[in-house]
Amino acid sequence: MKVLVVGSGGREHALAWKLLQSDRIQEVICVPGNGGTATLKRCRNLGLNTNDFEGIGRFATVNNIGLIVVGPEAPLAEGITDYLQAQNLTVFGPTQAGAQIEASKAWAKALMKEAKVLTAAAQVFTAAAPAIAYVQKMGAPIVVKADGLAAGKGVTVAATVEEAITAIEAAFGGAFGTAGQQVVIEECLTGQEASVLAITDGKTIRPLLPAQDHKRIGEGDTGANTGGMGAYAPAPIVTSALMERIQQEVLEPTLAALQQHGIDYRGVLYAGLMITEAGDPKVIEFNCRFGDPETQVVLPLLDMPLHEVLLACAQQRLDQLPPLAWLPGAAACVVVAAQGYPDRYPKGAPIGKIQEAEAKGAIVFHAGTRIKEQQLVSDGGRVLNVCAIGDTLSDALAKAYAAIGVIQFNDMYYRRDIGHHALAQIQ
Repeated sequence: MKVLVVGSGGREHALAWKLLQSDRIQEVICVPGNGGTATLKRCRNLGLNTNDFEGIGRFATVNNIGLIVVGPEAPLAEGITDYLQAQNLTVFGPTQAGAQIEASKAWAKALMKEAKVLTAAAQVFTAAAPAIAYVQKMGAPIVVKADGLAAGKGVTVAATVEEAITAIEAAFGGAFGTAGQQVVIEECLTGQEASVLAITDGKTIRPLLPAQDHKRIGEGDTGANTGGMGAYAPAPIVTSALMERIQQEVLEPTLAALQQHGIDYRGVLYAGLMITEAGDPKVIEFNCRFGDPETQVVLPLLDMPLHEVLLACAQQRLDQLPPLAWLPGAAACVVVAAQGYPDRYPKGAPIGKIQEAEAKGAIVFHAGTRIKEQQLVSDGGRVLNVCAIGDTLSDALAKAYAAIGVIQFNDMYYRRDIGHHALAQIQ
């Protein structure tokens, strides 16, 4: 079978890498892919944009593509699945109606209220003045979220009222384009965050291993929010008992609410959770796709062919699939970013010694790279995802950091404290 993966980041490199572990996969085509997918055996990049639905559909039809896996949220929110399904193509990823769960935080809040899912109390605003008045009344800390898609950067956890007002003015002032024309202001939850990515065929839903991401740019979880600076799985804070609660109190009620709206949701339902000090799982937000960089630590631990899992979802037969099988141990990922990320950063910096880094026991997924005149160069803010598997989380992290020490990439930046929550808990 041939599989087409839509996207160009570390998540898509990890998807292609995992798919190719099965000898049933003849070829993976990435649209548009990156410098890492360009060098994978039995994998090639196709120079189309992720929003070229017509071009992707034509290529998939002519080349007898058996499965299309959509990585990023933007094409899902724009209706890529609807378009391709109308061409009789098999797609893993929700329709435009389902993708609203990420594309509109206000819509997702209303859905959670219907489903009686635990989440932060919130108010929705369509103008700055009433939003500012609300913040002044409620006080800080408080959370300000652009309603629409903002590449993981539309959320401000404001420690002061002044910071919240600045975030509101930025959103309504056009900092996030149309995504900020409406804002959601909610109470600030405290505890530890966890990511539970679940796969669903619209009727059955199964969680993958719980992971924990590190959103902040700075060590000690300080500084600006990013798309994610590192991750690990499994996250020890999500015990088997807590996962049972998440299944019964978050995943199944949400899927039932989607069904009540007439939405046939086939893909990933990703619950970003705050585990409160009382041990309750409260939803911070839902995403409609694989997490990045969580995918890079969950997929290496999956001990069964990925295409079988994704096809079962796309063909609505997940209940017939055997229980998901996992390797023992832990996986860790450290994101190597360009200096200056998440603000202004340079592109085009040469990168070397990737093979030597992998010889240290790491798996290097490319997030923002391309090949220019036979040289691998940086092409994004998050450039590399250096991942490793170990018997313990400490082992996995040691391998990942040892590999980073080998990589040649001027002015790279990475956090040196990935996994600190779990390591403290384990000790």
